Amino acid sequence: MLTRRDSLRLLAGAVVGAAALPARSAIAADTPPPWTVTGASSPSLQPFDDLLRSFMEARSISYASLAVVRQGKLVLARGYNSTSGPVLAQPTSLFRLASMSKPVTATAIMKLVQDGRLSLSATVAPMLGLSTAADDRLGKVTVLHLLQHLGGWDRSASKFDPMYRGDFTVSSALHVPLPVTQANIMDYMSTRRLDVDPGSRYAYSNYGYMLLGKVIEKVTGLPYATYVQQNVLAPVKITRMVQGRTAQSLRRPSEVPYHSQYSDTTVLDNSGAQVPMPYGTFNLENMAAHGAWLSSAVDMAKFTTIFDAPGLLTSSTIAQAFAAPDVEWDGWYYGMGWSVRPIGGGLSTWHDGTYPGTSTLMVRRFDGLSWVVLFNRWNDALGQSFTDDIDYPLHVAADNVTSWPTTDLFPYYGL
Repeated sequence: MLTRRDSLRLLAGAVVGAAALPARSAIAADTPPPWTVTGASSPSLQPFDDLLRSFMEARSISYASLAVVRQGKLVLARGYNSTSGPVLAQPTSLFRLASMSKPVTATAIMKLVQDGRLSLSATVAPMLGLSTAADDRLGKVTVLHLLQHLGGWDRSASKFDPMYRGDFTVSSALHVPLPVTQANIMDYMSTRRLDVDPGSRYAYSNYGYMLLGKVIEKVTGLPYATYVQQNVLAPVKITRMVQGRTAQSLRRPSEVPYHSQYSDTTVLDNSGAQVPMPYGTFNLENMAAHGAWLSSAVDMAKFTTIFDAPGLLTSSTIAQAFAAPDVEWDGWYYGMGWSVRPIGGGLSTWHDGTYPGTSTLMVRRFDGLSWVVLFNRWNDALGQSFTDDIDYPLHVAADNVTSWPTTDLFPYYGL
């Protein structure tokens, strides 16, 4: 099975042609449940539809959505349904993004830096009132360190992620009831030593991005989501994105349901109740800045265009987002909210996301193609995302397109 790193090494695929076909409605009126496709595309983009059907049926995925952008234009917007249930996924249906939320948070931070309201070299501990008594190295952690996962927390070394299933540890250590709060998590983490020196080594950190959300609140005086919606999303006409909520009863009206065959103990209270994995075995509200956004595929496709040309961000800020960190890297690196791979004279950038009931992937390819694919489950047996499985086949599907439509579907979806 190809990993994301392996598949992106294979991105020497042909740059596709520019011939256009008109967009058409793609609701499959003659295809009975359990397979239903909603949204718009063109006949030449059939390889994407074929891939999603075979992929979902082979893995028992009930809902998905895919949006494809070429040279800044939305050319495909789909909802895919392999179930006859009451919900019908549309291109505008909301899915949990999981860690695909991180580029959104990074963009908000870069906007503050661009506006002169924040410095990348600002140290985080004094800004947020974090105690450095347990480890004075915490006082050296900067905003840039957090953006690039260089803050010094290494969950592979500590075997601990406070943002996912760390609730019981925090509750027990601080003698506070469930659900724990972000403030509880920060208090607990400040009693632990860092795993490595800040700035010395890349180590993916959900906690570091939670702190970036708190930085945004400190600098702006606004709730994290409010600042992002008003200053990052609204300027590019994205209005459907909202923060997700943990409990199944709080699912948004246009949000798909999430599927897992397993249950576990809730982190929302001290009852010890068993709940479905996507609905209470992790606290989505605490994940606000690193994993709690809900979005449609078309809205995240629009988000990718922020980085295609100056607009919300200047060209220099965009270049900063994709600049290599000051640490060793081999083949790819993590910039400011994006994984980055130099390819020839260009860059391919991406981010994925996963937790129970969620697998997501967002790709910006070196040749002007971008796509976002969202699923309502993960690989339960292995406890991991489906994004490694879908990544390379999506590149193959794109390279098999011989003519691309020129119609832009973004205005149809209010974008």
